[in-house]
Amino acid sequence: RFEHHGAGDRLVFTEIGSDLAEHALISEEAASAASGHTAPQQRSPEDGAARAGLNQRYTFERFVIGGNSQLAAAACRGVADSPAQLYNPLFIYGDTGLGKTHLMHAIGHEILRRSPGTEIAYVPSEQFTNEMISAIQSGRTSEFRQRYRRIDVLMVDDVHFLGNKEGTQEEFFHTFNSLYDAHRQIVITSDRPPQEIPGLQERLVSRFEWGLVTDIKPPDFETRVAILQKKAAEDRLTLDDEVIEFIARNRKSSVRQLEGAVIKLLAYSSL
Repeated sequence: RFEHHGAGDRLVFTEIGSDLAEHALISEEAASAASGHTAPQQRSPEDGAARAGLNQRYTFERFVIGGNSQLAAAACRGVADSPAQLYNPLFIYGDTGLGKTHLMHAIGHEILRRSPGTEIAYVPSEQFTNEMISAIQSGRTSEFRQRYRRIDVLMVDDVHFLGNKEGTQEEFFHTFNSLYDAHRQIVITSDRPPQEIPGLQERLVSRFEWGLVTDIKPPDFETRVAILQKKAAEDRLTLDDEVIEFIARNRKSSVRQLEGAVIKLLAYSSL
C-alpha cells in the first residue's frame, strides 16, 4: 500500500501471513529534490589546491631529482601515497632555493589528486605567527585554533622563523600535538635541522624528530644541467648545450639561481 507523509512518502510491502514488514523508502535523490535540497558537488583537486594556497607549478612531475634530493623526494612521495602512516612528521631542511617548498606543494597536489576532499593548509611560519597575533588582538583565538586543528594535512614552511617566539611556539606545540594525536600528516621545512634552530623549545625539537628528518643539498653539475634543460623545455626556449653547461658551471648555489638565469635568457630572446 502507499502511505502519504509529505516529503517522506513510503511504499510499504507486507508479507502475507507474516508479522514482519519490509519498509522501502523512496530514493534519497527524490526526497532531496522534494525538500528543495541538492547534493553538494565534489570539490576538484584544483579547487582544493587553490583553497590550500598551493602553487600549481610545484608538482612532482616538474621536480628534477638528483643525488642531492633523492631521499627527500622519495620521502615526499611516500607521504603523498600514505599520509600520516610512513613519516609523520616529515621534516625537510636545506639552504634557500633548493626545492623544499616545491616538494612540500607537490605532496599537497598529489594528495588532492587522489582524494580531492582532503583539507590541506600550507602556511609559512611567519604567516602563522601573524595570524595568531591578529587572532589574539581580535579575540578570535578559538577560531584560529580550530582552523589549524581540524585539517588533514598541515604544511609549515620555514619553521626556523619560530625561533625565540615563545607565544607562537606554545600555540604551535599544542596544534602539533592535536594533529599528531588525530593521525593527521604534518610536513615542515627549515633552513637547518631541528636541533640547530636558535631559540626553539626542546619539546618542539623532540617532536620534529619523531618522524623523518632529511635534507636537500645543492645540486651537482649533472643535476644542474638537467634542471636547466627541463626549465628551458617548459618555457619553450631553445638553448645550445654550450650555453646550458656555461650556466650550470657558474650558477652552483641554488635551483632558484638556475631558473632565474633561464628566465633572463627568455626575456632577452623576446626583445
